[in-house]
Amino acid sequence: MKRQDIKPTLAVGCFVFNGRDQLLMIQRGKSPGRGLWTIPGGGVEYGETLAAACRREVMEETGIDIELGEMLTVFEPMFEDFHYVIIDYLAVPSATSSRIPVAGDDASDARWVAVDEFDQLSLTTDLLPVVEQAVALADATGLFDLSGAN
Repeated sequence: MKRQDIKPTLAVGCFVFNGRDQLLMIQRGKSPGRGLWTIPGGGVEYGETLAAACRREVMEETGIDIELGEMLTVFEPMFEDFHYVIIDYLAVPSATSSRIPVAGDDASDARWVAVDEFDQLSLTTDLLPVVEQAVALADATGLFDLSGAN
């Protein structure tokens, strides 16, 4: 396949906060980025809204049901044979959701990670600056109040 034949894939990512200091993270079980830690997310299916794709992807990869917040940013990673257009959102676990993540789908691990522990993980490219942006927006929009954070 020629590079010009590769079409961008629309995807979503979710920065799911459990208070001000914990972010829901998955370890990628597949390429690209196999073994690296990132936020839950994935491709948008035909006929699926972005919000529905966020809820589905987070549930499939972690078993956590979410309440979606604001759109955060658009991220456009390009690899040798992948080109994604990823729309990132903020979220918190829903009031009735389990708070214990369980890895599923293409995640090899899922857990809540304290923001100050990120330096101990191998993260996907450019994730850390977006985490800082997500924390600032979550604080500014009152999302942490929904999560029960102090």
